[in-house]
Amino acid sequence: MFPYRDDNPTLQTPFVTVGVIILTSVVWLLVQGGGSDPALGRSVCELGAIPGELLGRVAAGTTVPIGPQLSCVLTDTPHWYTVVSSVFLHGGWLHLIGNMWFLWIFGNNVEDSMGHVRFVVFYLVCGVLAALAQIYASPASAIPMVGASGAISGIMGAYVVLYPRVRVHLIVWLGFWVTTVAVPAYLMLLYWALVQLLGSLPALGQSTAQGGVAFLAHLGGFVVGAVLIRAFTRTELVDAHRRHILAVSSGAPWQRNPWE
Repeated sequence: MFPYRDDNPTLQTPFVTVGVIILTSVVWLLVQGGGSDPALGRSVCELGAIPGELLGRVAAGTTVPIGPQLSCVLTDTPHWYTVVSSVFLHGGWLHLIGNMWFLWIFGNNVEDSMGHVRFVVFYLVCGVLAALAQIYASPASAIPMVGASGAISGIMGAYVVLYPRVRVHLIVWLGFWVTTVAVPAYLMLLYWALVQLLGSLPALGQSTAQGGVAFLAHLGGFVVGAVLIRAFTRTELVDAHRRHILAVSSGAPWQRNPWE
């Protein structure tokens, strides 16, 4: 399932959501060379979060292959800023585009609920705590972690708390058959969270990671966003946003009240 829009109009221009998409794209092009080596490999090694290096669980000088012709050499100096910098890095075009698309679908409405400044803080807090969840789960991993997925998972957790019954329109692939369907946000997002939980089960109890999808970062970010959203929202903005949704839905006969 892949979301392509939601029935959730915004009141404010989502400056921060757009700004994060632009910033992350600029980092991808200028810092990561648009996915070309050596810029991509250097950025992942130097700015990605490596659990074993941060916690001193992997010996300095250890060489970690991250590609066909590229390796990271770990140091004995933990660079904790990588927990933040890793949020703005990606491993490939599909990784970047997928994350930024999910950010646009769900981020603009969450930003609408709290205002621009609070949304910046919320995004970074979710990203950092999601990364720490993955680090805690695999403390001896020497694989660099990159991606905005943890922060965006936090936004998705916030969305399901704020707007559980708003319809999300999905593209669904069933083998060679493709269709579209609209479902309540809680159904789509809780299904997504369940997939992350099931994906994380093989890694539970292991101190190392072999690379791939950081399911526990996704799940951790989702939980963090769902738990912290009430501390970041502004009641008057949430109420205004919900009134706006009702006004739009009541004026369009093909839409139904999302709170029914």
